[in-house]
Amino acid sequence: MRSYALRRLAQMAPVLLIIVSIVFVLMHLSGDPVALMLPEDATQEDMDALRKALNLDKPFYVQYATYLWNVLHGDFGKSFRFNQDALELVLERLPVTLELAVAAKIIAICLAVPLGILSATHKNSILELFVTTGTVLGKAMPHFWFGIMLVLVFGVNLQWLPVSGSGTFLHLILPAITLGFGNAAYIARLTRSSLLDSLHQDYVRTAKSKGLKNSVVVYKHAFRNALIPVVTIIMMQIGGMIGGALVTEAIFAWPGLGQLIVQSVNSKDMAVVQAAIFVVAVSVILINIVTDILVGWLDPRIKYR
Repeated sequence: MRSYALRRLAQMAPVLLIIVSIVFVLMHLSGDPVALMLPEDATQEDMDALRKALNLDKPFYVQYATYLWNVLHGDFGKSFRFNQDALELVLERLPVTLELAVAAKIIAICLAVPLGILSATHKNSILELFVTTGTVLGKAMPHFWFGIMLVLVFGVNLQWLPVSGSGTFLHLILPAITLGFGNAAYIARLTRSSLLDSLHQDYVRTAKSKGLKNSVVVYKHAFRNALIPVVTIIMMQIGGMIGGALVTEAIFAWPGLGQLIVQSVNSKDMAVVQAAIFVVAVSVILINIVTDILVGWLDPRIKYR
């Protein structure tokens, strides 16, 4: 397992090289950032001076080589919008987004896994129909619309919860529910289908024939094997939440990485965009490695080489 983890960590290097290269090319194809950094009445001399200071006057391959060298040393440049080191700024915002993603995932798991188990163990019942209908609605419901409805009901009409900013547990509730609800629908459906498949396996029939209680058969024997695909999708969703919280953070003015990326893209703050995508890519890759290790622990049949 240790050699497998080290090998996967070593494989991060070429993946990250491809990612930062694609981002570098796309950012340079998106337009001249100097024109956005300076006011409209800036002279050509001012533009040339800033372009020289940012090394944008050099040939493309020279800019690319310099960029890779700086990235290798953890230097993504300085944000002209925030007047701060880009990587430092991204790392400051990352814990806020992680807080939101973890809270949303806890809500999703606590809601989805019990509902998925109840739906599988009460097949062809009103409860199963209720859960199935709820999961379909959860997947079909637009993310931004659900967040706006929460704001209108609990923030504007009832005035129970704050609808913007961060800092307290109450600020976290609405954005976490918004981000976690769609994930909960998917996890509930996957838990139900995976558990139903496990309950029809021979080892479950054998356990039942021994006279074991139904709860023991379900939770001790069937549920662990059913967890393998569920754990996989739960962990992979965390990586998606880190990079995909743009809409939620925009709705609730949550000062996380998603809001920072939106602001930086709009202002063509290339240094911050490149640093943010790099950090998100590293986070997703690390989460995938942890996921593989957890799946191997749940399923001893998997052998890592």
